[in-house]
Amino acid sequence: MLQDRYSLAFRLYPYRRSPDQDAPLPVRHPVVVMGGGPIGVATALDLGLQGIPVVVLDDHEGIGMGSRAICFAKRSLEIADRYGCAEPMLAKGVVWNLGKVFHQDRKVYEFNLLPEAGHRFPAFINLQQPYFEKFIVDRVRAVQEQGAPIELRGKNRVDAVTVKDDHVVLEIMTPDGPYRLEADWLIGCDGAGSPLRGMLGLGFEGRVFRDSFLIADIRMTADFPTERWFWFEPSHGSGASTLLHRQPDDTWRVDFQIGWDVDRKEEMKEENIRRRLDAFLGPERPYEIVWSSIYTFQCRRMQKFRNGRVIFAGDAAHQVSPFGARGANSGLQDVDNLGWKLGLVIRGVAPERLLDSYDEERIHGADENILNSTRATDFITPKSTISHVFRNAVLDLAEHYAFARPMVNSGRLSVPCTYDTMSLNGPDALPGGPARSRVGSPCPDAPVGEGFLLRRLGTGFAILTIDAEAPDLIDEDGIVARRVAVSADADPSGALAARYLGSAGSAVYLIRPDQHVAARWDRYDETALRAALRRACARD
Repeated sequence: MLQDRYSLAFRLYPYRRSPDQDAPLPVRHPVVVMGGGPIGVATALDLGLQGIPVVVLDDHEGIGMGSRAICFAKRSLEIADRYGCAEPMLAKGVVWNLGKVFHQDRKVYEFNLLPEAGHRFPAFINLQQPYFEKFIVDRVRAVQEQGAPIELRGKNRVDAVTVKDDHVVLEIMTPDGPYRLEADWLIGCDGAGSPLRGMLGLGFEGRVFRDSFLIADIRMTADFPTERWFWFEPSHGSGASTLLHRQPDDTWRVDFQIGWDVDRKEEMKEENIRRRLDAFLGPERPYEIVWSSIYTFQCRRMQKFRNGRVIFAGDAAHQVSPFGARGANSGLQDVDNLGWKLGLVIRGVAPERLLDSYDEERIHGADENILNSTRATDFITPKSTISHVFRNAVLDLAEHYAFARPMVNSGRLSVPCTYDTMSLNGPDALPGGPARSRVGSPCPDAPVGEGFLLRRLGTGFAILTIDAEAPDLIDEDGIVARRVAVSADADPSGALAARYLGSAGSAVYLIRPDQHVAARWDRYDETALRAALRRACARD
């Protein structure tokens, strides 16, 4: 079975005894990450690429069974590209932009998540989470050989944590017995059940929706197109709603909405899973079940993501329903937001209060995801007769009238968060500037010469000038911003000008290391740019 192949092939960091286990006193590390899933390892990769020593502790030795997350968004691929691991993900993944919505056996409408050209990456790829994790770990191995100070420790289970004023003490169990470590900073990436959150007595508040969904990953040969298909009240009668996605390896993900008052043990029996699959696919189509699970929708988050020297990211900090692909994708945005900030703090060029902006910005992102996820859940699972009638009326209208289609919510798919009105934002002083590249927004990609803009921006602070002059480098007391100079003429398609100039004739953008816009002007102003750079690092 596929899950067995994952568990054997992706045993990526088998237990090895560490010198820390023989030290007479607990060894202090700058950063310890608890949890070796995609968010934990990505956090280590982000910090390690900055030259910051980091240790990842995981109670397993690699990747868990089952495909779990499969939909990885364009923004996640852009982040992975900066980490140096997007190419194998794109090569292995199934690329898709098109989705279709059905009601019973009628197609209501279809949508394209990336209808415009001029982007390096597609709207989404479908890729089983074990592959996604493996490619991140492969990149860690490559940069370790180049000297990046990253260590992955399997079979290192954290059993207790004590938080001090300036560090954290960890009690760890291994196959060779217990030992202790100290960390200046502890990053909790240990999933929705987060043992770390429990150890610290921190809450996880929100809403659990009274419905159940059965996931089945099946291997079969099928000529279905590579699209996202979602049925409301499918005529095949396998559930109240059904979702179909293609994955690599001739594997398909099927989600069935099966109701709240079900016997989960019975539903998980193979014969009952096959009953639903046969009703959906037809009894004559051969397939192999490679993984299955039942879940409920949950929309919850911690009150604070930063708790002194302990910081939470990914599902440990927030959880949303799977419809919309907001889990792993939002977790990678957490890493992208936290990594550069923690790096500046550890290097001593930014104050510790910069980390409070991680709380501010990513709680804003989590609340946005929870809102969209809750709206999708309410639409997919009506809670009253009236809401069910309303939902079906919207579907009937959407089949014939475009105005109703934005009201259909089969799981609005993940988009990156814009940090409007956040404390690190500088001035938005570009008259006629496009809204999509306003201050706080993630930079949209665009063609530049033979390549793409985001690749040019790099991983540090950037001064993007479009048909404007500026120095090649600004150093504001150790915080460096380097110029990336382009001309609108470098993109004959006009996408660069449309996405960054609007009606302006020239522009200067200050771009953060996570490629969010920190400030923008119509011309270079050194005093204003230095002030914005200080503000972006919480130094004003």
